[in-house]
Amino acid sequence: MPPSVPSLPRRVARTLRTSLFAQVLCALVLGIVVGKLWPETATAFQPLGDGFTRLIKTVISPLVFCVVVVGIAKAGDLKAFGRIGVKALIWFEVASTAALVIGLVAANVVGPGKGMNVDPSSLDAAAVNETTGGGQLPSTTEFVLNALPQSFVGAFAENELLQVLILACLVGAALLHLGHTKVPKILPAIEQAQEIIFAVVGFVMRLAPLAVFGAMAHLVGNYGLGVMKTYAKLIVLCYVAAALFIVLLAVALRLVTGLSLWKFLRYIREEMLLALGTASTESVMPRVMQKLRRAGARDDAVGLVLPTGYSFNLDGASLYLSIGTLFIAQAVGVDLSLGQQVTVVLVLMLTSKGMAGIPGSAFLALAATASSLGAIPAGAVALLLGVDRIMDSMRVVTNLLGNCVAVFAVSRWEGALDIARAKKTLDGEETDPPEDGDEGEARAVEPTTAETPAPGIPAQKPKEPAPEAG
Repeated sequence: MPPSVPSLPRRVARTLRTSLFAQVLCALVLGIVVGKLWPETATAFQPLGDGFTRLIKTVISPLVFCVVVVGIAKAGDLKAFGRIGVKALIWFEVASTAALVIGLVAANVVGPGKGMNVDPSSLDAAAVNETTGGGQLPSTTEFVLNALPQSFVGAFAENELLQVLILACLVGAALLHLGHTKVPKILPAIEQAQEIIFAVVGFVMRLAPLAVFGAMAHLVGNYGLGVMKTYAKLIVLCYVAAALFIVLLAVALRLVTGLSLWKFLRYIREEMLLALGTASTESVMPRVMQKLRRAGARDDAVGLVLPTGYSFNLDGASLYLSIGTLFIAQAVGVDLSLGQQVTVVLVLMLTSKGMAGIPGSAFLALAATASSLGAIPAGAVALLLGVDRIMDSMRVVTNLLGNCVAVFAVSRWEGALDIARAKKTLDGEETDPPEDGDEGEARAVEPTTAETPAPGIPAQKPKEPAPEAG
């Protein structure tokens, strides 16, 4: 008798039970519905998203530390690690500048703010201060000093990724200098700690659907869907410009590595949907690091390029800032010359590097750009208050994909990418390794370990594949 086919409700129930992507997608839709129908009640669900993000943030710093230290120790070459860092910074600067230029060209062609004729004196500049908490972006000197840790524990306690990266580099260099003979137990202990952290990430990720539901219900309930009608031209322009930039990323990835960005997007679809739902790329950093390692990128490249990109390679934010600056100028009737627009690019190249982790950083960067031009009233930044949260999805997707492409490109540039493994993984031909993601690497280092028979047991001849039928 032919095997019975499960009914449709059973198949749906099994998919919802086993697929994180399906769970998050359902939570996303449900959050939008609840936020639209019961907006006052929906805002009470915000702690679900905030709580999930807090749990994820607790493991980011120790995870980055472990991955970088293990990567340096296994690579055995500190100079190679330095080359990876320099090449990553070069890639970041080129990508960010390309995003800024695309944004300026798009805003000049479409003119999203033209015809609005807004009176700057009618805008509530105090609302911007409330959003930013009265803060300001750090200067270049402050940014560099803040990247240096004041204490070993403080870097982890304050979740300062750049400080953790520096500490990890120092510890990795010390391990290489001392050698495994003087400190034979340290590296295995760090590797075991890494496995524990990945296990914790697996536990926390089970709460992802609740986080997405809470975040979306709060967003729709608090801001509504009507804001999209008012700023429709600006919203469409930002998303179209982001799509164009992602196409350029896909072309760059294909030229540099031969890999497909669309296959990679399918590979990380669960993490991408979670990032969209929570409006945070930090919430998926541990899982993305794990998947990049499984896809053939070496530990030291993943551990250095991805976390650094969270501070230096905010492509989506750069795109939004350039379009937002011209939108504000057009809305208040200011016609920026070519020289002033070049100044916009130069200023945003600096201000966008100090944005990560600062509340209201987009408004601070826009205000700093407006002040540097001297032609746009700083209070005009309030024009974007109503639409800023709608842009989160664009920024999250573009930032995340930009940093992942950077990992692949820099890894390929440094010879730290297993192209064959990457293609197999993105094609879905390779089964997932254990949660720590190190099985593939262990096989590459010690290919004969699993095949060595125990004493007194004869080695078995490996089975040959069965011939194809027909």
